[in-house]
Amino acid sequence: MITSTGNQKVKRLVNLRKKRKARDEEKVFLVEGIRMFREVPAERLLEAYVSESFYKREGGTVSRVLEGCAVRPEILSDTVYDYVSDTKTPQGVLCVVRQKEYTFAEAAGGERAHILVLDNLQDPGNMGTVIRTAEGAGVTGIVMSSECVDVYNPKTIRSTMGSVYRMPLYRAKDLTEAVRRMKESGIHTYAAHLDGVLSYDEADLTKPCAFFIGNEGSGLREEVAALADTYIRIPMEGEVESLNAATAAAVLMFEAARQRRQQ
Repeated sequence: MITSTGNQKVKRLVNLRKKRKARDEEKVFLVEGIRMFREVPAERLLEAYVSESFYKREGGTVSRVLEGCAVRPEILSDTVYDYVSDTKTPQGVLCVVRQKEYTFAEAAGGERAHILVLDNLQDPGNMGTVIRTAEGAGVTGIVMSSECVDVYNPKTIRSTMGSVYRMPLYRAKDLTEAVRRMKESGIHTYAAHLDGVLSYDEADLTKPCAFFIGNEGSGLREEVAALADTYIRIPMEGEVESLNAATAAAVLMFEAARQRRQQ
């Protein structure tokens, strides 16, 4: 059992939690909680850490999840685990998971393409919610600009509720080039934009499509919006001009899902 916060393994875990550079150098990220532990793909699980009290209560669960896996749990004293954890009420289990790099083709999704293009999304919670919602709406992949928030930020990871394990994510060095490739593949691109004339539910979303969603505060950059084939809008009542980025993305994604179910 590790009982000191000065332990080198503990220092590394704290570094991975706090610093994107450390995560990217090792190509890993941290997940916490029993649900994320149960759902982690075995081939990507590298290390597992549990608090002493959690292991006493849930040792059987830990053994079942790790059955057939080369990983063995490292026990931390409750004080040390609390020091490592990123949550106010730690559940007692934390894992180091290998990042997965997807190609553009994997994120594009082929003939049934239903893509989300994120331009400079900055809020970790928003990003996590978008990833989780995208899985629920049947999105084939998410393409992100290089300026988007780190998807492996601990807050983002918690907000995905496990969808980060399954949703193809592609960070484009050049978003313009990525959109060009979409168009060449026959994917129709839509920008969620206040200047849109066409209502989102009037567009034919049964065909391969991609939705552009912009920054929480400033929306889509002009140069990115200009790449879209069509501007669409979400009609608003009252004095509301627009929706939160994650909410707008959800409306568009689930409209595409609805139309496709009715085909």
